Amino acid sequence: MGSQAPVPGRGRDSGPVFSGVAAEVIEDTLMHLATENEQYLSELPEQAGLFKETRIVGEEFIFLLSEKWHLDQSTRYQAVELLERFMIKQVEQMCDGRGSTKGREQGQRSSWSSVRDHITNTFVLRLVSCVQLASKLSLHYSRVTSDTALTFLQSLKYSYTKQELLESELAVLNTLHFHINVSTPLAYVELLLEVLGYNGCLLPAKPLHQLCVQLLDFCYLTRETIYDTLLKTAIENSTPSKLQIAKFLTVKEDFMLLAVGVISTGVFILSPGHWEQVQSLLKALAPREHSAKVVEHLNCITGITPQSILEFSYAVVRRIVGSTTPEQHRGNCGTKSPEDRIPPQK
Repeated sequence: MGSQAPVPGRGRDSGPVFSGVAAEVIEDTLMHLATENEQYLSELPEQAGLFKETRIVGEEFIFLLSEKWHLDQSTRYQAVELLERFMIKQVEQMCDGRGSTKGREQGQRSSWSSVRDHITNTFVLRLVSCVQLASKLSLHYSRVTSDTALTFLQSLKYSYTKQELLESELAVLNTLHFHINVSTPLAYVELLLEVLGYNGCLLPAKPLHQLCVQLLDFCYLTRETIYDTLLKTAIENSTPSKLQIAKFLTVKEDFMLLAVGVISTGVFILSPGHWEQVQSLLKALAPREHSAKVVEHLNCITGITPQSILEFSYAVVRRIVGSTTPEQHRGNCGTKSPEDRIPPQK
């Protein structure tokens, strides 16, 4: 088994501290995240979410690898998003580069086979590179060194060199045009918790944050089932059409909706008495004028309605009740090491 990255004593803290940020900073950050989210949704590729599907095993593998290397919470989400965006860009570039085969059936089959083989052969290496890059963006936690990454890959019977590992990182960076510091759903969750606290919603911030992280993990790992339930609930039909599924893509990739839904579900589970208060605040009915502008900005830009929030929470709770709790789900995932989740190189 590969060696683990050291656990830095001074890098570990008890989690984020809420209610210590000025209102102007909260509003500016919220505007930035909302704008970033809207821009991302307006430019979604057709393949968005493809590499987050359970059958790809990328997310679960990244989560397990992050635990193995003692990486912080935001790193694993960032690694998932980097891998997703890189893989989509890579497929697009490889297919465009084989455009000359279009119109010839045999050539097309050969082209797609080549693309598939290349992706399959380099997937684990690219996944590790995305985790490495994500760890380097974290200022207060350990980074995954080349030696740690190589030792792990060697445990899977891969014979990569440090040079190949470096070239893989550069391939990810170049493909994404060095735009790797993307916001994750966790950033949205933590900001919205800050907004709620500033607006006077007396929530148990620390336990709610911990529960939200577990719920966010759960939403990532059971993504297909949750969004399938959400789609069928929204259209009131158990057999959505291809057009409805295609249009629903922006809902599946909406980080703001995911964050609001996770918080709403967390409040329902942890503190049912605050349920109505949270819904009111999210509808921009906050008692303080300045704070109301922040929440109103969230409501206006994202278009998230109370009905949408309730439907999302319903989908998550239904999945939890129908399977295991988020903590149990992660525990079950942990019964296998990262090495066991990916077949060794033959």
